[in-house]
Amino acid sequence: MRAAVVTALTGPDAVEVRHVPEPEPAPGQVLVDVHAAGVVFPDVLQTRGEYQLRPPLPFVPGWEVSGVVRADAGGFRTGDRVAALPTLGGFAETVAVDAAMVFPLPDTVSLDAAAAVPLNHLTMHFAFSRRARLQRGETVLVHGAAGGLGGAACRLAAVAGARVVAVVSSPARGAVARACGAHEVVPADGFLEEVRRLTGGRGVDVVVDPVGGDRAPDSLRALAPEGRLLVLGFTGGAIPTVGVDRLLLSNTTVVGAASAEFWRAEPDLPRQHWSELLPLLESGVVDPPIGAVHPLEETARAIRELDERRAVGRVLVRVRER
Repeated sequence: MRAAVVTALTGPDAVEVRHVPEPEPAPGQVLVDVHAAGVVFPDVLQTRGEYQLRPPLPFVPGWEVSGVVRADAGGFRTGDRVAALPTLGGFAETVAVDAAMVFPLPDTVSLDAAAAVPLNHLTMHFAFSRRARLQRGETVLVHGAAGGLGGAACRLAAVAGARVVAVVSSPARGAVARACGAHEVVPADGFLEEVRRLTGGRGVDVVVDPVGGDRAPDSLRALAPEGRLLVLGFTGGAIPTVGVDRLLLSNTTVVGAASAEFWRAEPDLPRQHWSELLPLLESGVVDPPIGAVHPLEETARAIRELDERRAVGRVLVRVRER
């Protein structure tokens, strides 16, 4: 089969399309013929060996896919349309996935859209419900709001009855954030002042931060008393430090939300959360904007779009047509 392979830990340009053996599913795995794969920031990190999961070279990256079940397994039947989280191996014509990480799709959801859903939406569902304990009527500030994770955060926070303030770097990204459910949009430069203006000086209840870097100090300052800063990653490159005196003075909290690590300890949780997302998928509320779709041969280019911060909306690799 064809697959996009990381051949060296030198970045996206080291990804090559090669012929590799088809995977042999282990007991408890489902074999999925891949239609499309979503490109996510961990793919970027893995091309440089900068992610926690460091498989030996060469390896096939790819965290989230949509496709069709090859053979009966794990409660699925041959031909079932599914989304899945393989963590590795998604940029290939076929992938073997643990059954707990394979999810049924409503007939109304296209396979392209399905490839853009599972990782970001399950992560944000976990982050809001389990880590931040988001409540109706609260205000949520979302960094990177036009990206995959940020867009999912805007969408799910709005559905939960929160007021959503999106932080973006351009008007085009602001339009994407509004399409994802943001009620207000503020520029990345000077976001703290805008947040204070919009909240009458009170601040926000939850900050969603997949960016890190130099935004962290002002994110803490943007919190209302008893507010929560959700740490989801460091796409800005730098891992910030936190002055704990500020947490004490303002009764605020910094909360980690590492979904993949949590799922390994509680493997039934993703299926449970997917069942809670299904009504939103069926109704069309969860419908991520697709910014670009590349053929498998352009996987390196697709990953580079995220690496160079050029993506507006989700980036997909279409592996095969139905």
